[in-house]
Amino acid sequence: MKSETALKLMTIDWDLIDTVLLDMDGTLLDRHFDDHFWLEHVPKRYAEKHATSVDSAKERLYRMFRSQENTLNWTDLDYWSDQLGLDIPVLKEELNHLIAVHPFVTEFLLFLRQNGKAIYLVTNAHGKTLELKMRRTSIGPYFDGIISAHDLGLPKEEPAFWGKLQERFPFTPERSMLGEDSETNLETARLFGIRYLIHVGRFSSVATPALSQRFSTINFFSELLPRDGTMTVAI
Repeated sequence: MKSETALKLMTIDWDLIDTVLLDMDGTLLDRHFDDHFWLEHVPKRYAEKHATSVDSAKERLYRMFRSQENTLNWTDLDYWSDQLGLDIPVLKEELNHLIAVHPFVTEFLLFLRQNGKAIYLVTNAHGKTLELKMRRTSIGPYFDGIISAHDLGLPKEEPAFWGKLQERFPFTPERSMLGEDSETNLETARLFGIRYLIHVGRFSSVATPALSQRFSTINFFSELLPRDGTMTVAI
């Protein structure tokens, strides 16, 4: 049950929104794939290659991963292939059966398309990850544009990212929505002036949903499908 102190309502009139920006991992796609890949599969393959224990590999790799948080290296498959001596794109293919679209995402994208909204996929994911996931999920055609932070030279954690994005895909911040599972990225978008900020709490099918104290939280995109032209999200 949601606490009274956390209650926050956002009413959205879809007539006031022209552009919808959507994150990929944890927002549109189940982050179970990514979490399992980096926290379990990569350490296992690293341990096999270097003849060490999985626990030892995890300790070393988790430390390396943390050192690159909030940077482009965090999601750069070529960087990690070089650092770990592993072919990361090939290892991702080994688990590609875990790549999955969250429930109601396709219905939401279809609603946006039918109502003439400009839809952009905006992700920190590396281009090789994007190629794999678009191939596995077939959601690419719903978007007017797809951009990786690697194309702009800045991660979404950097406030300047959004200005660079606007240069690539012109949009009006006060008439735009961003859906994200990262509160950090929602905050940088807020500083840029993006008006409608939606936190996706159910980022993984195997993890406890998160509840934001700062942004309106949904678990499924069905919560954004209007009955009468407007919707109200409570956190």
